[in-house]
Amino acid sequence: MGGCRVIVISMGELSIDRARDLDAADPLAGFRERFVVEDSSLIYLNGNSLGPLPKATRQRLQQVITTEWGNALGRSWDHWVDMPVLAGEAVAPLIGAAPGQTIVTDNTTMNLYKLASAALDARPGRHVIVTDNDNFPTDRYVLEGIAHQHNLEFRLLSTDLNEGVDADLLSRAVDDDTALVSLSHVAYRSGALADMPVLTQIVHQSGALMMWDLCHAVGAVPIHLDECDADLAVGCTYKYLNAGPGAPAFAYVAARLRDVLRQPVWGWFSQRDQFAMGPEYRPAEGMAKFLTGTPNILGTAAVEEGAKLIAEAGIDRIRAKSVKQTAYLAELADEWLLPLGCELATPRDPDRRGSHLTFRHPDAEAIVAELAKSNVVTDYRTPGRFRFGLSPLTTRFVDVHNAVAATRDLLTARNNHG
Repeated sequence: MGGCRVIVISMGELSIDRARDLDAADPLAGFRERFVVEDSSLIYLNGNSLGPLPKATRQRLQQVITTEWGNALGRSWDHWVDMPVLAGEAVAPLIGAAPGQTIVTDNTTMNLYKLASAALDARPGRHVIVTDNDNFPTDRYVLEGIAHQHNLEFRLLSTDLNEGVDADLLSRAVDDDTALVSLSHVAYRSGALADMPVLTQIVHQSGALMMWDLCHAVGAVPIHLDECDADLAVGCTYKYLNAGPGAPAFAYVAARLRDVLRQPVWGWFSQRDQFAMGPEYRPAEGMAKFLTGTPNILGTAAVEEGAKLIAEAGIDRIRAKSVKQTAYLAELADEWLLPLGCELATPRDPDRRGSHLTFRHPDAEAIVAELAKSNVVTDYRTPGRFRFGLSPLTTRFVDVHNAVAATRDLLTARNNHG
């Protein structure tokens, strides 16, 4: 038994020692050292908005800039041209996709437009697009714009801001005139985790196609697109995949639809043999047909590195730590924040939430600003909500403890000064 360390944890223990014990027992603790941490005093709980920089990504980008661009110049297109496909294959295991169904290209908004438009063409005679009123703004804007362009009905589900999309409500909203339903796997505001298998099945029973936005899910929760029989998906890469600001997004098209759908933006990189500069457009084979113009090489390289790091850590281990950390955060908040006027605005069931917790408070925006002055970075979302985004590969349990304690002290001081 020599060398075996036994840690006894009392769920009522709120001291910093418990957080330190949890960090000591964390199998993913070593991954924090693989990210750039310039300020050791910073508590960064905003990885659900912009993930931190992996050291491997910094090294890869230096190589692309110095060697591939600086020295090889245009000759690097011999391998750059394949990067969107290769990066897509690196993302694929993280979303439960078999090879040949995922590609890295454009941004989430453009991919939403391309896949939604292609889906509508694949469901002629149907006139309804469905999403929910708490879906991320770009999703709603793109879908409403397409509906306006094609004179379709844009149907919004009235979603509980804390609990997310309700299966019964979706069942009542879809019918044989529904062409496309688009929802987020993890709600950006509350962190509510949608039941992908159940909701996808409801949509398919109506004969419509199902598209998932994975922006707040990929790299934080297990995703099983193929297993759930999903049709389409999009997602950004600058959150839990840590690919950096403005990094290109990804698009997923189920193999059964890949050769059927025809995307609406006929760019030269989606053309078969694009360097032949042919007079007529002929879509490329496979997922390359969903490309548009010249790819973002630096961003695509960053996506590939970020996806590899998540795969190495293991999405199941990442999810296990996320569940433990959000439960710990909720426990601290019950004792320290809720008595001071906060309200948990995220599902309490760990199986029903992603990797961020949201709290309601009438002064939420000011709280976020005050915490930032104390080197605790969170973020604000309307109406009156602040989010703690936990990135399992970099967030420590002591960070969670100290952030909640700082929030408690801030609220106490505000209440005392009335």
